[in-house]
Amino acid sequence: MQSAINQPVYDVVIAGAGPVGLFLACELALARCSVLVLEKADSPHSPLKQLPLGLRGLNAPSVEALDRRGLLAELEVPKRLKTPHFAPTPSPGPTPRGGGHFAGIPIPGNKIDFTQWPERLPSSTSNQLFAEMAELETVLARRAETLGVSIMRGVAITGLSQTAAGVTLQGGGQAFAGQWLVGCDGGRSAVRKLAGFDFVGTEPEFTGYSLLVDFLDPEKLRPGRNVTPTGMYMQSQPGYLILQDFDGGAYHRAGQPISLVHVQELARRISGTDVTLTGLHLASTWTDRARQATAYRHGRVLLAGDAAHIHAPLGGQGLNLGLGDAMNLGWKLAATIHGQAPAGLLDSYQTERHPVGAKVLDWSRAQVAIMRPNPAAQALYAIMSDLMDTPDGATYFAGRIWGLRTHYDLGGTHPLVGHSAPNFALADGSTLGEHLRGGHGLLLDFEANADLASWASRFNGKLKYVAAPAAEQLGLRAVLVRPDGIVAWATECEPDVEELGQAAARWFMDKETLAVQMA
Repeated sequence: MQSAINQPVYDVVIAGAGPVGLFLACELALARCSVLVLEKADSPHSPLKQLPLGLRGLNAPSVEALDRRGLLAELEVPKRLKTPHFAPTPSPGPTPRGGGHFAGIPIPGNKIDFTQWPERLPSSTSNQLFAEMAELETVLARRAETLGVSIMRGVAITGLSQTAAGVTLQGGGQAFAGQWLVGCDGGRSAVRKLAGFDFVGTEPEFTGYSLLVDFLDPEKLRPGRNVTPTGMYMQSQPGYLILQDFDGGAYHRAGQPISLVHVQELARRISGTDVTLTGLHLASTWTDRARQATAYRHGRVLLAGDAAHIHAPLGGQGLNLGLGDAMNLGWKLAATIHGQAPAGLLDSYQTERHPVGAKVLDWSRAQVAIMRPNPAAQALYAIMSDLMDTPDGATYFAGRIWGLRTHYDLGGTHPLVGHSAPNFALADGSTLGEHLRGGHGLLLDFEANADLASWASRFNGKLKYVAAPAAEQLGLRAVLVRPDGIVAWATECEPDVEELGQAAARWFMDKETLAVQMA
């Protein structure tokens, strides 16, 4: 169908071709939606993505999401730092790398109690891996284009209007139309501003600097993250330097050019050394401003990623939060577009993801609170360091950083409901993750129950049914998994088809499917 503006009317227009927008585009296209992605930047290749902030730690839900869509193998995983996903007991000896940090306090990996997460099976993906932003975007863009997504670069959105039937956008001297619009266009989102979303929160306490510099004497700076009485600095790789100056975000807000003289003064003041910088090649600033949209949807316009929430990029939680938004929203929006969504399905995007975003913002604020250059914060920092050096403390912080505590309140009687499904290794050599590659829901039956097979057959392919035992079943006999990998129903008893049907109706049954099931 052609619109009056002489452009195709897409099912969904996405603003922003970063990882979140591209991953969402892949999810929608996988579900046979027509998708247009508009990106204001002319090129995906930004030098700033090669700075330390361009290297991000993907947590367990993000790694699982990529694996469940067959994208993990396309990243150069062997070259990335990975942490173990399973260990029967804390390993002795030197602290393993890659456990993460809280406010610069490293998590002692040898004190993490992995037995606290029995659902993390030997077949589970890693709890964390590091990936370059540029590489991740390349992989996602390639997959999106393979699935038929149209990507237009150099188009900045300058206007939008919506009706009950769709959205019209203006940008780059053109007009574009879609049934739905999703803003994935970053912390300064044009979509969020033009659509009138409320964006509330707290103002920054520092300006952060990501720098590529030349040192005369880099040995004067200690490696790793260093919180000092005047700020924080990190020298992670040769020439890469991160600084935090508690100026209330003034330098970032002023938008002044970043000079070698300015960086030199900051590095010396924050580190307490007379280190000498001889060259400045790349530089960007950022802050700990923490804000969140009060609603993630206004009519036909939705928000995801940094457009919906911003905070300090401490620990790389922003990317993981955004990928989680995309994984949660994609299948729900696609079902709505195809008229296959149960009542309230799209509304569950807000109810599930907004609380997760609020927790991450508080996590960021808490880190900033104990990094302030004052005696009270330094005392809290010392106490937190002691706490981190205990098994309970290390396990708690690792679980939060790795995303293992992410949970949606879906009700249900089994403790796995609302959590990410374990990556069961099945007897035929496949894994649960591989069976989610098509973007369908999954009923995994460990005992080939005839009643479950009959029940699933009435979905006419809308729900994938797999009957196979697993190497480790955690006492389960069957489990129902949403397309995003979240457990919707599970049982350790003889499966109750009526109870299963009630759980499935919430996520998979439109009126037509419900009528078939009731027949």
